[in-house]
Amino acid sequence: MAWNWQLQGWPNFEWQPDLLRKREQTFMENAAIAVGTMRHLTQGDREDIVIELLSADAMSTSAIEGEILDRDSVQSSLRRQLGMAAAPFRSRPAEAGIAEMMADLYRAPLAPITEARLQEWHRMVMNGRRDIVDIGQYRRHKEPMQIVSGAFGRERVHFEAPPSDRLAIEMNALLDWLNKTAPDGPNPLAALTRAGIAHLWFESIHPFEDGNGRIGRAIAESALARAISIPTFSALSKSLLKHRKDYYAMLEAASTTLTLDDWLSWFADRALEAQASADDLVRFLIEKTRLMDSLRGLLNERQEKALLRVLAEGPDGFTGGLSAHNYATITGAPPSTITRDLADLVEKGALLRTGERKATRYHLNLNIS
Repeated sequence: MAWNWQLQGWPNFEWQPDLLRKREQTFMENAAIAVGTMRHLTQGDREDIVIELLSADAMSTSAIEGEILDRDSVQSSLRRQLGMAAAPFRSRPAEAGIAEMMADLYRAPLAPITEARLQEWHRMVMNGRRDIVDIGQYRRHKEPMQIVSGAFGRERVHFEAPPSDRLAIEMNALLDWLNKTAPDGPNPLAALTRAGIAHLWFESIHPFEDGNGRIGRAIAESALARAISIPTFSALSKSLLKHRKDYYAMLEAASTTLTLDDWLSWFADRALEAQASADDLVRFLIEKTRLMDSLRGLLNERQEKALLRVLAEGPDGFTGGLSAHNYATITGAPPSTITRDLADLVEKGALLRTGERKATRYHLNLNIS
């Protein structure tokens, strides 16, 4: 099997722009609406949204690689990186490193992708790693860079990247293309198309010993943000994590061809899904603020603690809804108190009740549909 970088014509990818035209238009229209919404929020609300989106992306891009991060640690690191108030919280190297890269993406949406920036991102992502030789540098080993699965003796090679001695040439070609196809470049490309190609191209080169997936997804996020020309984030990795199996399968299929219609169509759908999820989060945080403002001074300590715990789960709340058992776990209240507290929260409009007896569940009463 020949990999894409071994094919005649590499890296001259082919695709049909008409297949993506409607998706590209939808992406830009949705972005304009999101920008308008953000401008009507208070600074505190904007900061909360930024932290939620950046932390969701940081945790998801790491989870794709099988690394589970602590949410509080990531968010605390992000607040420090962005100069926002942060409670004292000692972050592990992994959380601090990925947060630093996400903060750099957010602070500099118009900054070009350069070799120096990529190498700095690699140092951030590899923060605390002692098993990587070439941190902050392209790989230099002579052994093939392969993505392999399966037990010893029954390995399956999903992809093999170009050898180390070709990396300078390959990366220079990609970086030159990124500059030329930027919105202000001589050959600008539409946002989803440029992001999808950039991500696949970078993954095909696989220039670093480790961390290529996280950096490749950061490149895609950078391409999407640069098309909008303001600091914004859609938490693309959250959508890719949701479709992780298909994501790997699509990357593998695209690694043997220069025709990218299938990959770009799939990637565009994931980017639009991420955009819609980010919009849901923005509306959720707006409604969360509205709800808590309307209840200020009306809740007892138990009710406030339980409500904040449910709100911390995000737009989806507790899976299946809040139960009396959940309430007891959160507050430690006895059954008779739980019944009164929950009934009062329903009466005050904070929760909606469904079901009866043991099947009774409570859901946030937010207008985010």
